[in-house]
Amino acid sequence: METTRQQRIERLLQKELGEIFQRQTQNMHGVLVSVSKVRISPDLSVCKGYLSIFPSERADEILQNISSNIRTLRYDLGQRVRHQLRIIPELKFFKDDSLDYIDHIDELLKK
Repeated sequence: METTRQQRIERLLQKELGEIFQRQTQNMHGVLVSVSKVRISPDLSVCKGYLSIFPSERADEILQNISSNIRTLRYDLGQRVRHQLRIIPELKFFKDDSLDYIDHIDELLKK
């Protein structure tokens, strides 16, 4: 069970990462990256972020790009939350394909 502190930090990281991705994708027309969920380990050392990427056809390519720039993202995040967190957690990102799954189920139900 998650503690209240973990939940507060998850919300903070989700908000800040969302703003970072929004700022970075402004130059890429037609691409939207949003942070749908953030989970942090009990010792606050590892942060798993689940990203919803539009268009979903380019999701793997964009996720690969994000993963290759993880050090820069962690630095940017550290600059934003340096007064709230003592140690910036290690970042890991995963594709959140729940919206694609919902669309697939809708297509199957329409048949």
